[in-house]
Parts: sequence; C-alpha cells; structure tokens
Amino acid sequence: MQKFKEIVDRLKEKRTLQDEEYKLLLQTKDAQEQAYLHKAARDVCQSIYGNGIFIRGLIEISNYCKNDCYYCGIRKSNHHVKRYHLNKEEILLACKQGYELGFRTFVMQGGEDGSYDDHMMVDIIKSIRKSYPDCAITLSLGEKSKEMYQQYYDAGANRYLLRHETICESHYNQLHPSNMQIQNRVQCLWELKEIGFQVGSGIMVGSPYQSIDHIVEDIHFLEQLQPQMIGLGPYLPHKDTPFKDEAKGDEQVTINLLAIMRLMHPQALIPSTTALATISDDGREKGILAGANVVMPNLSPVKHRESYSLYNDKANMNAEAAESLHLLEARLQKIGYTISYDRGDYKKEVKK
Repeated sequence: MQKFKEIVDRLKEKRTLQDEEYKLLLQTKDAQEQAYLHKAARDVCQSIYGNGIFIRGLIEISNYCKNDCYYCGIRKSNHHVKRYHLNKEEILLACKQGYELGFRTFVMQGGEDGSYDDHMMVDIIKSIRKSYPDCAITLSLGEKSKEMYQQYYDAGANRYLLRHETICESHYNQLHPSNMQIQNRVQCLWELKEIGFQVGSGIMVGSPYQSIDHIVEDIHFLEQLQPQMIGLGPYLPHKDTPFKDEAKGDEQVTINLLAIMRLMHPQALIPSTTALATISDDGREKGILAGANVVMPNLSPVKHRESYSLYNDKANMNAEAAESLHLLEARLQKIGYTISYDRGDYKKEVKK
C-alpha cells in the first residue's frame, strides 16, 4: 500500500509516471488502493472546481452515419435502426427547452450524416449563437476538413468532442473498416486545437482486442494532446454489430483511468459518462467520486432517444434525462455534490 500511495502522490505532483506504474494504478482491484487513488483525484478536482457538477444538454441530432465502425450501434450496415435526423426547428426547440431548464451548454452529437450540408450546419450554429449568446456550443460530429471546422468555429461553436478511441494503429484497424485511419483522426484533433476550439478526446475502456499496453499508449497520447475535455467510458456491446458477443469493459479499470486523467490533467472537464451510468446503477456517482465534474443529461426529443442506440440498454431516462434534473440533483446531493448551472468553462492553469 505504501508503494501505491507513493506512486499516486508522485502522479499528483509530477503528472507523469513510468509505464509499469500506470499499469499498477489501472489494474488494482484492492479497495484501499482504489479509495486512495480516487480520493486524490477527487481532491484535485474539488480544489479547482469545487463540488459543483456542470451539466451539458445533449442533443443527439442524427443517427445516420456513413461510417461502419464495428462496435457502434448506429453503424451504416445496421439495418435494424430506426433512422432519424432533427431539422433546424427541432434542434432550436431542444435548445429552448434546455435553456429554460437552466442549461448553458448545448452538445450537438450525431453520426457523420451527409444530409447536413455545410451551409445548413453553419446556419444552425449561428442561430443557436444568436439566440443564446451566453451559452457554450459543443459539437461532436466526427471527422471534417479543417476548412469545415473553421466555419463551425467562426459561426460560434466553442468546443468539439472527437474521441480517438485508440491511438494504436493496429488496434484501430481491428475496430474500424479500412477506409478509416487513426492518422486522419489525430490530424483532425490537432487542427481543431489550432483553430481555437476547446477539444475533447478519449477512449473506450475494454474495447475488443484492447490490452493494458494500448491504454498506456492512449495515456501518453492524451499527455501530448493536452485536451481540455477527456471522455472515458467502458466498452458496451450492441446486439446488431460484429462485436455483439464481446464482453463489457471493466468498470473498475475505467474509473481508475478517470482518476489518473484527473491527476494528470487537473483543469480538464471530465464527464461521468452515460456508459458508466449504464454499466451499473451507481456508475455515474462512482465516476464523480473519482474526479469527474461533468454530466450530460439528454435533451433530445423523447421519441428519438431509443433510436440513438450506440450500445445495448443505453441509459437515457430518469436521472439521465434533461427534464428530470431534480432526480439528478437528489443523487448528487447524496454524495456531497450539487448541479452547477453555469457554462462550466475550462479553467486555464495559472502557473505559480
């Protein structure tokens, strides 16, 4: 236990470790060791952001996607999905409802849907920016050209989420068809940073063929990228994909990695993801108690929520629903937290 504590304390101070030390922290199943790691991360987060948990209004704008990622429930080849995409009026209505509920960040997420042409998406972003000048606009729409990202930014978008999923090329190729390349995804991330977006990236923990060494490679990549947002969730299979029979990702490893990310990136905005809330009933709370400081309740039209199914049994109602913030507040209060209704901007580190 003493060696473990020393490693955690050094990570907190130096923000980097040797590979074998990362593996030790990731793989521990010891309750005392986990408690020490998670509390260290929680303390760091609270020292910067207090006990307020930022809420983001998630608007799942489309489940059409041109890609065929082997793990994803809305992949192009899944013909069992009831497809939809929201029009401008539906998106603006979701924003209006979210604003009235207290949301000051909107997250437009969707598959790579070609029916939203460049002009249309720019128009939607401009309309949201004009109607809600005090709100942050986050996009999670996949790989685009640098020119397209620049247009989104100029229209008023502030943040962009693009998980790299795995930095190892051979592993990436096991999860995606040959027309998708990790080099392109990484290039997109760097271009987004260059433009001025607050950038989010991250991985699925326990995805098929993933090893502990892969996760360590991802830690190093995120250390290099220094994203403002880090999204981590356990891999969860979907019944209509080639990986339907694969095992779920390990919840404990996911939460240990979340704590490691908090210690390495103290200022980062790190959500306790819907995947964590899906894998266990108290998964969201476990994430927050390990250093997460964001949750993303669902603002999408209720009639479409079941259709945006990335994995089996995705949580999208009750405390995951935007219209049930009172349920979320009650659950947060039980663990000593509360909802924060401000934009929840990334706090740049002040060098001492």
